Amino acid sequence: MKRTVFLFLLSACVLQTFGQWKPAGDKIKTLWVEKIDVKNVLPEYPRPIMERADWMNLNGLWDYSILKAGAAEPTAFNGQILVPFPVESSLSGVMKPVGEGNEVWYKRTFEIPAKWKGKNVLLNFGAVDWKADVWVNDIKIGSHTGGYTPFSFDVTPFLIKAGVQKLVVRVWDGTDKGFQPRGKQTSEPRGIWYTPVTGIWQTVWLEPVAAKRIENIRTVPNIDKGQLAVSVETKGTAYGDVIEVKLFEGAKEIAASKATSGEKLDLTVPEAKLWSPESPFLYTMKVSLISNGMVTDQVNSYFAMRKVSTKRDKNGIVRLELNNKVYFQFGPLDQGWWPDGLYTAPSDEALKYDIQKTKDFGFNMIRKHVKVEPARWYMHCDQIGILVWQDMPSGDRSPQWQNKNYFNGNEFKRSAESEANYRKEWKEIMDYLYSNPCVVTWVPFNEAWGQFKTQEIAEWTKAYDASRLINPASGGNFYQVGDMLDLHNYPGPDMYLYDGQRPTVLGEYGGIGLALEGHLWATDKNWGYVQFKNSKEVTDEYVKYGEALLKMIKSGFSAGVYTQTTDVEGEINGLMTYDRKVIKLEEQRLREINQKICKSLNE
Repeated sequence: MKRTVFLFLLSACVLQTFGQWKPAGDKIKTLWVEKIDVKNVLPEYPRPIMERADWMNLNGLWDYSILKAGAAEPTAFNGQILVPFPVESSLSGVMKPVGEGNEVWYKRTFEIPAKWKGKNVLLNFGAVDWKADVWVNDIKIGSHTGGYTPFSFDVTPFLIKAGVQKLVVRVWDGTDKGFQPRGKQTSEPRGIWYTPVTGIWQTVWLEPVAAKRIENIRTVPNIDKGQLAVSVETKGTAYGDVIEVKLFEGAKEIAASKATSGEKLDLTVPEAKLWSPESPFLYTMKVSLISNGMVTDQVNSYFAMRKVSTKRDKNGIVRLELNNKVYFQFGPLDQGWWPDGLYTAPSDEALKYDIQKTKDFGFNMIRKHVKVEPARWYMHCDQIGILVWQDMPSGDRSPQWQNKNYFNGNEFKRSAESEANYRKEWKEIMDYLYSNPCVVTWVPFNEAWGQFKTQEIAEWTKAYDASRLINPASGGNFYQVGDMLDLHNYPGPDMYLYDGQRPTVLGEYGGIGLALEGHLWATDKNWGYVQFKNSKEVTDEYVKYGEALLKMIKSGFSAGVYTQTTDVEGEINGLMTYDRKVIKLEEQRLREINQKICKSLNE
């Protein structure tokens, strides 16, 4: 009798929990959807490169409304939305278009834990696309523009002393009607253009901090000197406050150093273990802020000892190097889209899955294409061991080609507002990912889309981060600047240009299509550069392209990027289906040719 009652109550509880939310629409879904708990959405710590012990996750069901731009905060809301899934996504439970003429309003309440008494409280947003205005207890506390980077507010002065706190967020996103970076989002999805993403799409969270606290950590390894440079940004510090950095190899402390707040520290890493895809060794690091002999803030972090560079080989070809050795970088174009969450993976397990499968397929690199991921994606790359080429999400006007006048010509001119925004967002992206060892190449422009002042932007990027390589224009209008010349060619590889002063790379090729019934976003208008009928045919073609690439590696290519990791909406040229339920190629043959390519320049 008791057992029957228990099961009844449990079932009622489940129905009550999930009765408030269900995935919207009838599009295909990933398997991870079945594991979503609305009371525990993306529960993992969201900033692993700088981790504190205490925090509160604000993901879950919020109230929402979609109103005309300029309208006042609604007194009653349309319904509930599952944060942090974009409004247009199935997992939001809404799946409605927003458009440039409307704004999305979000509201929820929270309470501050009693143990946080005496602490400052930071309200953190992983990412919101694109312009966010934030109110706490009916006081507007700040705004942020930029769809791909985290931002925070110290909400302490605006909290009531006890009880329920009110949080309201308003978001506007012009998508392709504005100048802002947007990647593949469009108001009219088709072909290689996908559904818009509006609003909160990464974790929202609170953390208690001291008035004197650590704001950011920047690490730069130097394997030639066996040193790690550490710069720590702080808030509220005064003359006499001290930063202490300790480095660990496992549980063993291997180095420690102190400096006054604001000074860079250089620590020696004895007999450094080098990070690579073959051996992704990570050291841990503890950073403390000390004031009047007391630790006011302490964070845990990690770093790796690795170096990327270029060098002319014995045959006179300029090659990419990893840790002072010639290293062919090869991986898929990874767009990071999900059929159920759009920009947002349904779980951390799903986020990691794509990276792990890329490694299983025999690749050593990922080109993260015109999108920036949540911080945990880069942590997984750091841990699994995969190199990352990080694109700036494209924006403003579509490609302005210079008729293959590759090294000259008049570039597209952005408005002053557009240019200022580009520079702001690009710097924020670089700041965000500066300490992740997996990121080895910055890509400011793709295929001439919004490309402007190429030499100036590439030179600024290199000056801002001299520890990484700069791919100034992947498949775009080419200039003799940066660290590589990047060609695109579909479907098969082709070296139609060669640079004797920089590495020449194949930044995109492939796009072999296979439409699998039951795993399609659209039942018609599916698209690939070439299409085949079964896995063997696609694998045969993939291997054929791989063998052709191998010959071109010997004559000059130093990296390659195959399009692409998964199908995305109407594009059916992925190595996996969009729902990640089917690996479309014969995996063993895929791995064999990929490993052959990756090892082609081994000395």
